[in-house]
Amino acid sequence: MRAAVVTKFGGPEVIETQDRPEPVAGPGELVIEVVAADVIFVETQIRAGLHGEFFNVEPPYVPGSSVGGTVLSVGEGVDEGWIGKPVIGRHEGFGAHAERAVLPAAGVTEVPEGLWMTEAVAGFGDGWTAMVAFGNSGIKPSDSVLITAAAGGMGVLLIQLAKAAGATVIAAARGRTKLDLVKEQGADFAIDYSEPGWQKKVLDATGGKGVEVAFEGAGGEIGAQAFEAVATGGWISAHGAPSGGFAEIDPAEAARRGITVNGIAELHATIGKTDELAAHVLNAIAAGRLKPVIDRTFGLDEVRAAHEAIEARSLLGKALIVP
Repeated sequence: MRAAVVTKFGGPEVIETQDRPEPVAGPGELVIEVVAADVIFVETQIRAGLHGEFFNVEPPYVPGSSVGGTVLSVGEGVDEGWIGKPVIGRHEGFGAHAERAVLPAAGVTEVPEGLWMTEAVAGFGDGWTAMVAFGNSGIKPSDSVLITAAAGGMGVLLIQLAKAAGATVIAAARGRTKLDLVKEQGADFAIDYSEPGWQKKVLDATGGKGVEVAFEGAGGEIGAQAFEAVATGGWISAHGAPSGGFAEIDPAEAARRGITVNGIAELHATIGKTDELAAHVLNAIAAGRLKPVIDRTFGLDEVRAAHEAIEARSLLGKALIVP
């Protein structure tokens, strides 16, 4: 089968399309014909050799995690009734950017009838991550909520979730096109965080008190600035690192202001929890309660181009790999 392979750590040019051995389902596993696979910013950083403390992967490897397709075969202990069904799941240890992929049967969810696989995949990974963060936050209808990297795949879903909860949403992104998108998603305020002092505009939008909840998906200096805009006694999820690293938040300052700080660790879910959330996320997408935004799809020979587009911050919402 054909697969995209990260041949060594480095720039997008290290990704090559290669012939790989056909995958075989082991005990408790199944093999799918891949219809669509997610591609997210952190994968570009892993390819560059970053975040080794969180992701245990060494080249050569096939990138990609969240993936959907049709079940071709099953391994020992797996019900043969899965064969032929459209499913979605997460590849353990990457491996989704290929024509076929192996998934743990315990972690797959059947895609509801009538839901396009591209929509399912676009909303699956970001959807459950957004719902975990959203559930951790304890949002109330009276809250003001700041969302950075708001025009990304997870950002647009967080806007939708926060608006559905009745909160006032302040969405921060870079450039007019992305600001227009977040307004279309329902944001009450759209702020360009490429402008100096943008966090002061967040404070102005809240009458000077700051936001009760912040979903920080940008990282770096932007993340530190977002923390400045959180109200005393507030809550922040500092889970994003597109700026080169996670936001550095001083624990002593957070304690002084009574701010609860969550990070990427709080968003890691067990297979069981992912299983539980997956059906909820897919049903929400099928019912139109969550609406992922798909900017572009890339073929298997274009995974390198997908990484380039993500790193250039040129995408609105999601990019997908469609073999």
